[in-house]
Amino acid sequence: MQRNATYDFTSRVNHWVIAAVMIGMLGFGLYLAYGELPRDERGDLIAIHKSIGVLALGFGLWRVLWRVARGFPAAVAGMPAWQERASKVAHWALLGSVLLMPLSGVVASLFRGRPVEVFGWFTIPAQAEVTWLASLGSGIHQFAGYALVALVVIHIAAALKHHVYDRDPTLKRMLSSASLARGIGDNRQGSDGIKL
Repeated sequence: MQRNATYDFTSRVNHWVIAAVMIGMLGFGLYLAYGELPRDERGDLIAIHKSIGVLALGFGLWRVLWRVARGFPAAVAGMPAWQERASKVAHWALLGSVLLMPLSGVVASLFRGRPVEVFGWFTIPAQAEVTWLASLGSGIHQFAGYALVALVVIHIAAALKHHVYDRDPTLKRMLSSASLARGIGDNRQGSDGIKL
């Protein structure tokens, strides 16, 4: 895996697109769960939620594979080791949730005997009902959703802390590659021994 000083253009686009989709879908899901909607209106919205979820799963798979192939940039200079470790755990948890959330939703639907139609473009056919698997998918979808809300809040808070309090380029390198030459990894070496 590469150890870059900053995120490349594709990584930045992937990050912001999947962030917008996942945050939007979390809000959408909470609205479906707690919005006290009429049954027919809720059914139509659930169909849209499922369609977006399948597309999010496809894009999320691309996002995760790209990140694994590219690796993560080295931490900024002066970051405490515990923060670097916590950052890695949080990033992997976020990447895992990008796949787990839509996949668990699809599994819950399919193994409840319900097909998933994606905007009329194609349909993932229903499977034979497997109650325990549908319940597992549903439970994971629900509780992973709450965990993802917490992770997103922590991720945003940490990014703002680095930007406002620490005044380091952690957030800037996800906004632009222009921060490449300023303060990232000064006098540090990556895991491959190359000075960054």
